[in-house]
Amino acid sequence: MTVAFVHSHASHCESGVMSSLLRHHGLPISEAMAFGLASAVAFAYLTCIRINGLPLITYRMPPRAIVKGLHRSLGLGMRFETFSSPQAGMARLDALLDAGELVGLQTSVFWLPYFPPDLRFHFNAHNLLVYGREGDDYLVSDPVAEEPVRCARQDLQRARFAKGMLAPKGLLYYATRAPAEPDWARLGRSALARTARIMLHAPLPLIGVRGMRMLARSVERLPLDKGDATRLYIGNIVRMQEEIGTGGGGFRFLYASFLQELSAKTGYVALDALAVRLVEIGDRWREFALAAARMIRGRDPLAPPALAERLRALAAEEKRFFRDLDDAKRAWA
Repeated sequence: MTVAFVHSHASHCESGVMSSLLRHHGLPISEAMAFGLASAVAFAYLTCIRINGLPLITYRMPPRAIVKGLHRSLGLGMRFETFSSPQAGMARLDALLDAGELVGLQTSVFWLPYFPPDLRFHFNAHNLLVYGREGDDYLVSDPVAEEPVRCARQDLQRARFAKGMLAPKGLLYYATRAPAEPDWARLGRSALARTARIMLHAPLPLIGVRGMRMLARSVERLPLDKGDATRLYIGNIVRMQEEIGTGGGGFRFLYASFLQELSAKTGYVALDALAVRLVEIGDRWREFALAAARMIRGRDPLAPPALAERLRALAAEEKRFFRDLDDAKRAWA
């Protein structure tokens, strides 16, 4: 069975999936609104998690945070299922599709054949929607694709049951209740409070603005006499920011759009000025990435302390911004 479904392109997989799923169930909501209500903007310098031997740097909350955040906020009655065998996972997906469900999946980018070969890498937390099947082909709405795509059964099974970090274990999810029209002001205030708490008051120094300062200290200590290793480390920062997901600047732009939309829905115009400031911060992140890339490519001298100073300036800007965001939430009558 094929669900009557309208595909929508998005900048980020998880927020795009939830925007499409909510729209399908009767609540028109943009990707930016889905991202913001889930309090997904963040920063973390996770030295204990290594990808190709280098620390993970992330500019958003962990995988599944958007799905689960919206599930709690909007009362979607989401069901989450994982499986001990690929055969059981594919059989359950078939049964749900035959029943007319729109199903979200967590997958590995590497095994999705519709991705160009040079864009496939071992990232096991890519979200997509399946809305039907025809024979051994599944009809897929991947938010990062311009149009719906098809995926053969064997390929989708491999993508769902890939091994390694964040192994999806066949995870699928679907909504059991249609969301009611929410109280936008109440949800907005709660979302702003959570985001400010994450960025300013996380218990671990790896998270939020303190995590940015910690990254700055690590960059400042990079040795010039080990140029290749230093360039590799800096290159990892740029890749995490600009190539995986929508990165540092992109997530700030997305959250700024959320603030503008929330202002329009609630009439709380103080959010508009904050949105403008966050766009400017997003621009500073992009300038940092450009400066780092020029050093990696040898166009500018390798100068880790200069990059560290940029990171400290960004941390200071974000600290002021999220303090003001928290103050705006408190003043919101």
